[in-house]
Amino acid sequence: MKFDLSNLRGDITGGVTAGVVALPLALALGVASGLGPMAGMYGAIAVGFFAALFGGTGPQISGPTGPMVVVLAGLFASLSGDASLIFTAVILAGLLQVAFGIFGIGHYIRLVPYPVISGFMTGIGVIIIILQLNPLLGHASPSGTLGALGNIPEALSDIHPINLLLGIGTLAMVYLWPAKWGRYVPSPLAALVVGTVIAFFALDVPILGTIPTGLPELHMPVLGGENMTLVIEAAIILAILGSLDSLLTSLVSDNMTRTRHHSNKELIGQGIGNTAAGFIGGIAGAGATMRTVVNIRSGGQTRISGMVHAMVLLAVALGLGPLAENIPQAVLAGILVKVGMDIIDWKYLKRAHQGPRWDLLLMVLVLGLTVFVDLITAVGVGVVLAALAYVKQVASLQIEHLRNLPEHLDSDEEKAILERNRERIALFEFSGPLSFGAAADLGHHVREQSSSGSRVLILNFSSVPFLDVSAALAVETIASDAKDSGKQLFLAGMNAEVKKVLEGLNGRVPAQGSYETLGEALQAAESFLKSAPESGRGENGGAHPAPAG
Repeated sequence: MKFDLSNLRGDITGGVTAGVVALPLALALGVASGLGPMAGMYGAIAVGFFAALFGGTGPQISGPTGPMVVVLAGLFASLSGDASLIFTAVILAGLLQVAFGIFGIGHYIRLVPYPVISGFMTGIGVIIIILQLNPLLGHASPSGTLGALGNIPEALSDIHPINLLLGIGTLAMVYLWPAKWGRYVPSPLAALVVGTVIAFFALDVPILGTIPTGLPELHMPVLGGENMTLVIEAAIILAILGSLDSLLTSLVSDNMTRTRHHSNKELIGQGIGNTAAGFIGGIAGAGATMRTVVNIRSGGQTRISGMVHAMVLLAVALGLGPLAENIPQAVLAGILVKVGMDIIDWKYLKRAHQGPRWDLLLMVLVLGLTVFVDLITAVGVGVVLAALAYVKQVASLQIEHLRNLPEHLDSDEEKAILERNRERIALFEFSGPLSFGAAADLGHHVREQSSSGSRVLILNFSSVPFLDVSAALAVETIASDAKDSGKQLFLAGMNAEVKKVLEGLNGRVPAQGSYETLGEALQAAESFLKSAPESGRGENGGAHPAPAG
């Protein structure tokens, strides 16, 4: 594996800066997951190092993120804090991500509609904020969003004023820290240090307490048992969510560096990182947008910067315990509220009312399901509804573009034929690929738009690259209706793929005539009308059916 050393100084500077920024976030997210601050540190180290080493986005910094922690916190509550099963879920999630990369699924994960992404990301931000309200008020946060919300009235009746002021002060410091100072000391780290020092010397507030130091222990996966379904479900959502989070961050990186990431390679790197994190007792992670931006702005350009960031955290983790034990919970809560606020998609919320109403409703639905149900349901429902809405839109356009007019024809000869036989020839021209969404109304629309005096129906497929079985069956229905009403059906302009689908249903094209071009079909229709008098129509639509082309 080759390393680009042309930007070594910038990569080291960017990696060290990103490591300093990641330190308080790793501790805070570890606590929020329920597994403790060092689980956050080990996750940041493992995912940060291996995702950089094997990934496909040069300056990307990976580690614990808010969305991943929300899933882990829910799993922690469901499994009553069984760490071995939680780390098993992290390992399985990593293996799934590796599989995503190997099978090339990276390109498809990015197809999730933006309102769905916005909804669950905003929901995750809201969840993080809700989970920190009790610690800010001086109380332990119950497991789960609903539990945390339910405990707020009790917490409000017994507020710890000093704890609340410390948390609000931390949040204010993170927001108000001057940008020029942030180049040297990131705001979360400054708030962490200042808040901890003030609390240590002057305040009596809840702190993290005893934290183990040293190298992590090996955690082997535990397979089987009654809770395995929960573990697998969590692994799937961690893999999908982590992949989405990482690839979105990769896009941000591409925009900043004018480069192009390798999505499937990135998923393999993220998967290896999460697998390693699970084995050493770390929480799952993904590409972290804020840390990646800090790295790039500090000079990081290649994978070396991400590896340096992980090494900084490892050096700190080996001797951090005694110092981190005194970090107040209110300080971490203040930092996490800022994380939650950053995750909320304010940009979309401000302009959502200007876009399609359906997109806004979909975003709000996914947001609500994320906060009050779970992420799996939210993403699943959002993707299905978005897909159905898209199919309906496409189907409506396909039906609207069915034409029964001569004015759009390019050929004067074709126009003349159709004009001479306006009441006897009904021409319908399909536009674009015919999908199952349009199939339901296809036959009804043709039946409705055909004049009662028409004796020939022509379906022009010149602009149809392909059709599915549902649309082919709709053509069969049109053919059956034409036969029942004594009309001839001619098909024109079918390519090989369309013809193959139509023939595949019953071994033949369901029409009396098939022609290469629309002009040929119109000429055949006029010839048929001249040779078949009105009284000569039989039950099959005419005594002299046109020959198949």
